[in-house]
Amino acid sequence: MSVSSASAGRLAHAESVQSHPGVPGFDEAITRSQSYLLSEQRPEGYWIGELLVDVTLVADMVAFYHWWGKVDREWERKAIHHIFSKQLPDGGWNIYPNGPAEVNATIKAYLALKLAGIPTTDPRMLKAREMARNLGGVPRMNTFSKLYLALIGLVAWNHVPTIPCEVLLIGKWFHVNFWEMSNWSRAMIIPLAIINHFRPTRPVGVDLDELYPNGKWELDEPLRPRYFDFSLRNMFLWLDRLHKLAEWVSRRGLHPFRKEALKRSEQWMLERFEGSDGLAAIFPAMLNALIALIALGYPDDHPEVVRAHRELTKLMHFTEDSVRIEPCFSPVWDTAIVSICLRESGVPANHPKMVRAAEWTMEKEIRFRGDWIHKNPVDVEPSGWVFEFANKWNPDVDDTAMVILALRQVATDNPARRDECRERAIRWMMTFQCKDGGWAAFDKDCTKSILEKVPFADHNAMLDPECADITARILELLGYEGWDPKHPQIRRAITYLQQQQEADGSWYGRWGVNYIYGTWQVLRGMRALNWNMQEPWLVRGAEWLRKVQLPDGGWGERCNTYDDPIFKGAGPATPSQTAWAVMGLCAMGNPEDPALRRGVEWLIRNQNEDGSWTEEEITGTGFPCVFYLKYDMYRNSWPLLALATYRRLWQGIPAGTVG
Repeated sequence: MSVSSASAGRLAHAESVQSHPGVPGFDEAITRSQSYLLSEQRPEGYWIGELLVDVTLVADMVAFYHWWGKVDREWERKAIHHIFSKQLPDGGWNIYPNGPAEVNATIKAYLALKLAGIPTTDPRMLKAREMARNLGGVPRMNTFSKLYLALIGLVAWNHVPTIPCEVLLIGKWFHVNFWEMSNWSRAMIIPLAIINHFRPTRPVGVDLDELYPNGKWELDEPLRPRYFDFSLRNMFLWLDRLHKLAEWVSRRGLHPFRKEALKRSEQWMLERFEGSDGLAAIFPAMLNALIALIALGYPDDHPEVVRAHRELTKLMHFTEDSVRIEPCFSPVWDTAIVSICLRESGVPANHPKMVRAAEWTMEKEIRFRGDWIHKNPVDVEPSGWVFEFANKWNPDVDDTAMVILALRQVATDNPARRDECRERAIRWMMTFQCKDGGWAAFDKDCTKSILEKVPFADHNAMLDPECADITARILELLGYEGWDPKHPQIRRAITYLQQQQEADGSWYGRWGVNYIYGTWQVLRGMRALNWNMQEPWLVRGAEWLRKVQLPDGGWGERCNTYDDPIFKGAGPATPSQTAWAVMGLCAMGNPEDPALRRGVEWLIRNQNEDGSWTEEEITGTGFPCVFYLKYDMYRNSWPLLALATYRRLWQGIPAGTVG
């Protein structure tokens, strides 16, 4: 739609003085959704949806229990049932619904089945074997997957990149040091470094020899340095050779720093158990930490081992015939989003459930100087929130922004405390703006690309780069808070967003799938600043959303857009992505936009009788191209916010208005 037609639409709307969208079933859809979400609140005051992932977590636990020698056959039976239930017709396993078979997921699943005693002649195993070989077999697995194989004797340790404990001893004065890695990589790497030292191999009586299409010699290739190759990658391969020599020396008691490095690594890990639901409160780090404790010689009944295992079992969901595992919990994130949706849709600020949610959320504020001080050593009062129930070392910017958006709209028994909480969190959050004007998730300026060249950096998560979606969400918050758009930090952030825009007008979505997510958030953020939405760069963003709308009125996009942007904006319509697009178009200010109305009609038409929506696709992102999350609360929260935003647009009430 052109700028002139958008202006005409707004004029016609103003002349009609209509304050209701006039879409059949509109009010009923909002009421049903409100009732459903209110009924889903936990007694303590929070909301939480399950995080659904691929089979690799269950497969990893099967292998771990065999390594530990503690196989519960009933648990394993349920695990195997779950793994088989996710097998694709071609024999492989994928990492997102309707995606292709992926090599790590396929081989991990195959190994778990083999460990559980499923015969390799089983037709399902034969198909899995064929697919694993077609994908390149064991040599094509990533570093962390191979490390788990090394634990059970299926890969030699010299085929796994060395992770030296001494990384923790390197001072911040050195260009490449421990604190330049992302928050989640640090939590995975420290226990892995401990494991790498002890190499606690425990053969489990099976092999994967059939999964080497061209022979085991291929395992040597990824870590083989080349002569006369002066690339950074090759430099790190030579350094890995040096590390392996140092490892050989250290196991003979001759390494001068190893004893101190091991001690520091153990202390670092144990310290971060405190105030957290396991190390970093996320599955890979939690499992690695448990293995590291055992490797360090902690007995199975030691309180730290018992606690580490207990935190892992909390992530398990059982049915009569299966078990599935979440990577972590999301109560703070879900509670903030649902609170915003309910308030924007008209639930009173002093509704008892809203008050209870606000009180629960404020109790979760982190008043502790965590690991963020290493990249952001400023004199600011600690604040912030995390994604999970407890993870005090790692509050993050995105959760903090979403919580503040929620708290500014709700009533509490102590308004002064709420306002102090908000103001303190905003001051804390603003210190995390990066050099280029954007904001990242956990750290500030965690962008040294040299770290992506290290041999164990193939999990696509070594860095914590700033991104358009988080930056735009902060601008949305600042707009609602009444910040002057000419404020230097805001102007730098806007410049960053302009620089990040794709040629077709869209924005990449780091934490949601994908370009629909990024584009919606930028448009909504700029609208909150009362920016001129008819500037060409913003109009192009809205035009892209209209361009990728599906014939049925919805929007959809799959995780394959992270592999190749040629797929951007293409996929079956989903409630969450349709809601994002609707809110993006609402930001343009024309309530009579035909594309906008069709999107709203799609949401109403696809709502279930109980007020929920059904969504099978994954619309959340963990690590692009490696690990994806289905945030199950998304399908029910975002559509309500979209309908509420559309109604406010018709009524002339800005989104985010407190009242």
